[in-house]
Amino acid sequence: MKAFMAVFIGTPESREKSGWDRLDEATRKAREAEGMKAWMDWASTHANVIADGGGPLGKTKRTASNGVSDIKNNMAGYTIVKAETHEAAARLFENHPHFTIFPGDSVEIMECLPIPGQ
Repeated sequence: MKAFMAVFIGTPESREKSGWDRLDEATRKAREAEGMKAWMDWASTHANVIADGGGPLGKTKRTASNGVSDIKNNMAGYTIVKAETHEAAARLFENHPHFTIFPGDSVEIMECLPIPGQ
């Protein structure tokens, strides 16, 4: 089986569209609890193919030839799964709580390729 990194994407637009920030605190807390249960259920269902459960991602720094700077991106979290094909890996995330309950936008899945020459 091949390894695939899934990156959870959350855009300001998806957060706005979901109305997440307009929910009252009690409703938001209830939805967070529902979402976390659904996420853990998803992880339990797919435990046999999860190579690294990953987790949420914090603020981003960029290091380049001109130094280190603070930047923003839309990556909210990650996990690594095993699957026979790229399509099969992507299908693992259909109807995922990241975007069906939480205000996430999407999940981007890419193959973890071997280092050339090794």
